[in-house]
Amino acid sequence: MFIAYAVVGCLLALVLTASAAFTLQRNDQIVASMQKVRVPDSWLPRLATLKAAGAIGLVAGLWIAPLGVAAAIGVTLYFVGAVASHLRVKDYELAPAAVLAAVAAAALVLRVLA
Repeated sequence: MFIAYAVVGCLLALVLTASAAFTLQRNDQIVASMQKVRVPDSWLPRLATLKAAGAIGLVAGLWIAPLGVAAAIGVTLYFVGAVASHLRVKDYELAPAAVLAAVAAAALVLRVLA
């Protein structure tokens, strides 16, 4: 299970790192998606920081199991919140957030079982 966590956790960390960078750069697609779900522009740096912290925690979780569990919980909650935000405004283009929530949940299960 540890190898599975290492693969899933590191891949998820790469996606989170890219997403955090795009959010900080105010990528047009990210900004448009955030505006659709009525996220204020002032939240973008904070949300990018949360994604970056999740990525760091998932990688650090390779050596410090409780940190990996905490990071996976945080990332799962982040993307469950993203799915809820899309549903709240009746925006059904939520596949990326739903997939990332599922991958984060898988990372959580794998880290706990490792």
